[in-house]
Amino acid sequence: MKKRPLPLVVAVLFGVMFLTVGLLTAADVPDEVMIENQGYAKDIKGPVKLTHKKHVEDYKAVCTECHHDYNDKGENMWKEGAPVKKCIECHDPKEKKGKVMKLNNAYHRNCKNCHKAYVKDHGESKAPYRKCNDCHGKKS
Repeated sequence: MKKRPLPLVVAVLFGVMFLTVGLLTAADVPDEVMIENQGYAKDIKGPVKLTHKKHVEDYKAVCTECHHDYNDKGENMWKEGAPVKKCIECHDPKEKKGKVMKLNNAYHRNCKNCHKAYVKDHGESKAPYRKCNDCHGKKS
């Protein structure tokens, strides 16, 4: 009697599929992201260049430290591979709306708190969080 290799073939196909999806998802992530100052009543600082790939690979930043989609209970329901919205889609640059803070406050709170914690754990680090120009480029 011949043994059917169907379970093995199915397992290999699923493995290849998940590997392919993972590689395609990783390939879609840009090395750098330019955070522009759009929508503010007054643009007083230049844009911020986020070294996305470096933050993930070198600093071991977890996706959900920045990307989020909160439910009514305040739990982050965003999962890796889910679509990423632009921050401005939920965070208004001009005013706080309910529990959702203004865009500027959301960026500063998230980035500065993370950088402070990193410096605390890695004393030699130069992760900026005190001076505006350490993150913001020149205004064009």
